[in-house]
Amino acid sequence: MDEVSPTPTSPHRPAPRALEIVPQRILVKEVNWLGDLVMSLPALRAVRAAFPAARLAVLVRENLAGFFDGIDWINETITYRDASGLRVLRRNWHVVRGIRARSFDLAILFPNSFESALWMTLARIPNRAGYATGGRRPLLTHRATPAPDALGGHQAGYWLGMVRDTLGAQTSAETTGEQLEPSRDNLARIRAWLDTQRGRHVGALVAIAPIAAYGAAKEWPSARYVELINRLQEVHGARCVIVGAASERTRCEQLAAVARGGAIVAAGALSLGEQIALLSLCDGFAGNDSGAMHLAAALGIATVGIFGSTNPARTGPLGPRARFILHPPPCSPCLARTCRFGHYDCLHAITASEVAATLVQLGAFDHPEI
Repeated sequence: MDEVSPTPTSPHRPAPRALEIVPQRILVKEVNWLGDLVMSLPALRAVRAAFPAARLAVLVRENLAGFFDGIDWINETITYRDASGLRVLRRNWHVVRGIRARSFDLAILFPNSFESALWMTLARIPNRAGYATGGRRPLLTHRATPAPDALGGHQAGYWLGMVRDTLGAQTSAETTGEQLEPSRDNLARIRAWLDTQRGRHVGALVAIAPIAAYGAAKEWPSARYVELINRLQEVHGARCVIVGAASERTRCEQLAAVARGGAIVAAGALSLGEQIALLSLCDGFAGNDSGAMHLAAALGIATVGIFGSTNPARTGPLGPRARFILHPPPCSPCLARTCRFGHYDCLHAITASEVAATLVQLGAFDHPEI
């Protein structure tokens, strides 16, 4: 059980190609998954620090736009929808036309997709920075290959390495750890929502994320979550709120129905921005390696990530009050969706008492919100 840090920068990389102008309008194409979005924040903050006077916009999938509701140093959030079949061409033209109309002079590509580089090229953005992967080298004006430190350390270091090696945007103490804020509007809505859900309860509030979209090898057993919810109520007087996606609501409701702790089910009831606000009002978090875990850590609340098949050295929670629990068998980390041996020993080795004790160590119950 430990905390993780982004990979330190490498002093032996070649100097990045200099920009011919000081960019005034910058577009960052963001990544496509919630956990990755959180882990890319240090790199995004490094871009802001490197170009403090520029207008900074992000391009992100529509379902992730709420992530930026409370980040006031981002000037604009541009969204697009997923598409398939013939709708892809229409979507792509809409995206390119919208980008071109804003006259950006620098595009920074966090994903490695060919499509994202093509969008920026067709939008006639003169400077385009990113990793030269997936056959897109000719489409990039400022390019690099992933350095060993970017590939071998925490995933946050991957994007930090890219902005460092393409643009010279450097890491500082301010670009890592706690850095996410909810918007005031979302906070107001969630405070009102919690008033209707909590009743007279005035103790600590702990968020629980029991589902992982990746697969069963990332999911701590439901029985352990039930035991944890009961323990947190009986020993610490805490109320639990179960978070997750709309597709996970039924499973979350089933878990809450079995637990004696009277857990609140928020899964599927909140927008992403509202979920961030909810987590910010919690005293602690416990859950699988998931987007919710990364959100909680970035918000600075006591965060315990429960790891099974995945590698916390690569995707562990970052933040001043974040820890992970892993008891790896010889086959770990396998990075598989399901256990090829069928025993899931890596997850079964973690106990509810251990998770609760870690929340105590992180101060989750020191100053509960009243």
